[in-house]
Amino acid sequence: MRFLSLQSHVAYGYVGNRAATFPLQRLGHEVWAVNTVEFSNHTGYGAWRGRTAPADQVADIVAGIEALGLLPRCDALLTGYVGDAALGDVVLDTAAKVRAANPKSVWCCDPVLGDIDTGIYVKPGIDIFFRERAIPAADLITPNHFELEHLTGSKVATMNDALAAARSLLAHGEKGPRLALITSLRRAGAPNDRIEMVAVSRDAAWRVTTPLIGFDIAPNGTGDMVAALFSAHWIADGDAPAALGKAASSVFAVLEATRAMDERELQLVAAQEHLVSPPRRFAAEKI
Repeated sequence: MRFLSLQSHVAYGYVGNRAATFPLQRLGHEVWAVNTVEFSNHTGYGAWRGRTAPADQVADIVAGIEALGLLPRCDALLTGYVGDAALGDVVLDTAAKVRAANPKSVWCCDPVLGDIDTGIYVKPGIDIFFRERAIPAADLITPNHFELEHLTGSKVATMNDALAAARSLLAHGEKGPRLALITSLRRAGAPNDRIEMVAVSRDAAWRVTTPLIGFDIAPNGTGDMVAALFSAHWIADGDAPAALGKAASSVFAVLEATRAMDERELQLVAAQEHLVSPPRRFAAEKI
């Protein structure tokens, strides 16, 4: 498959396009990466250099790809971190162009806003962009627990809360998302040493549970990697529970290798074989 990926970029570390491109390529897919920011490192370090890409620059790069006649061959659009509101218009315009060129293409929208440990870390208005404009137009959305609560204004404490919140984001008529992937769920009653990912459609849901790997400082970029891997597997055959199990198995293996090597950054290169053939398999179950 061929992915057009509009996400952030860092010179050092693995978040955004750096966390999505290599895993997709390792699975055998082509990736046309367009960077929405150029940073020295991810902002979790507290200090970084670089800047958000101007909206016209991002639009110009997409226009260049379009001019080559490549958009009809684009199977999927993958979008993540949006640095400022002006880039939101470019994302929507790009999605419209890809769909016009290839009506069978799939838009995976990762509504990057923040996380439980950090709170919200995007500029004001980005949450409104995702809630009101991007999510209703996407095919697949991949919020984490924090983002699911923030986007819906609902407290997610139980599995029923999670399913209801996810389905509220799918409730946009025939044009709304077909599927929501909750990339991390920490709910009441679940074992403290486990973490869940949940795929939710309008009439079904599946979960996969993996051991929670402890880190002194959790690696950034896990959600970006999850969104890319799940999208690739789901688009390939439309099998949500199978895609969920495959993505969770690979992500767990990468995190396990990262912990064993005592590294702060995801060890995607060192654990690259596990992206294709993870040593431990986790199966999704229907809820």
